[in-house]
Amino acid sequence: MRTPLRSPAVLVAVAGVLVVAVLVVIALVTPGGDSPGVATAADQPSSTGTPATAGPLPAPSGSGVPSAPPSASVSDPPASSSAPPDASPKPGSTTKAAAPKPRNGFPSASNTGLRPGTKLKAASSKVLRIQKAGTVIDRVDMRADISVEADNVTIKNSRLITAGEWAIIQREGASGLTVQDSEIRGNGKDRLQHAIFNQGGDIRILRNDMSIMSDAISTNNGLIEGNYLHDPIYFDGDHTDMIQSNSGPPSGKRLVIRNNTIINTLDQTAALALFQDFGVQHDALIENNLMAGGGYALYAGAGKLGTSYNIQVINNVFSREVYPKSGQYGPVSYWDAQGKGNVWRGNTWADTGQPVNP
Repeated sequence: MRTPLRSPAVLVAVAGVLVVAVLVVIALVTPGGDSPGVATAADQPSSTGTPATAGPLPAPSGSGVPSAPPSASVSDPPASSSAPPDASPKPGSTTKAAAPKPRNGFPSASNTGLRPGTKLKAASSKVLRIQKAGTVIDRVDMRADISVEADNVTIKNSRLITAGEWAIIQREGASGLTVQDSEIRGNGKDRLQHAIFNQGGDIRILRNDMSIMSDAISTNNGLIEGNYLHDPIYFDGDHTDMIQSNSGPPSGKRLVIRNNTIINTLDQTAALALFQDFGVQHDALIENNLMAGGGYALYAGAGKLGTSYNIQVINNVFSREVYPKSGQYGPVSYWDAQGKGNVWRGNTWADTGQPVNP
């Protein structure tokens, strides 16, 4: 039987449907609006000192990271290196405990981050590259990352809410970065791998409030003092550390971690971790910090690449308010008791004041 001919009205209707479909496809593939990118000199946030410059971002060097005082009264808009294999729950763990209450004498939301009443400049959603030495970034409200590619840069009194590999990176070849009195956090929807990532030289990280990220700080040297690091957020495959070092510092340098509140409310990996991913751990001072959470609250520097040395862990307080053992499995692991110059002294439990022994 032959197929009957379609009437002219039907043919017109079919043609109309085809035209509408074509128009919809064109609308979907046509770009619209401005897209965020690298800031230009005209649209960067204002800063004190020498202005930053714009341009395409360089790829990070081989570093193990894929290329790719109180809160202010300003209204808010709505894979790190893994620990040793027996140290934490298998990937996929998402267990989160309640954060402990602030403890007198240690950093908290009341004495870190933006000061009350700080007035921030309008938010920027474009990557900011800093390529002039001595630049000071002050009171900015960022929705993208800052790439520091020059010496002696200061970022202060600012807020960064972003996602990606880092909020702030000091690139290889740059040194002398200071980040202080600022709030740095993820947006809660997308992974922020590191709040601050240091590929370069000296760095000072002072009195900041960091949260809602996978890892807060990654550096092998410098000074980390007076910060409140808390409430990480888990994304599939994360190994979460609030502070991590993947090797000892360069020759003649030191890593000092002093008087911080370091709380990892997840059940892996650590509050503070000295790993041997790229070299033997050495020349680190960990002093007068409040720590809790992770698989172990502290990974103390031992590893397969050699015996750690000159690691001093002194007068720290381990809280049981996240897990009964401070970390899910205990307060400390991977301590080289026989390492030359290694010191474990005056470390206590927050609730009893009794000694914590490795």
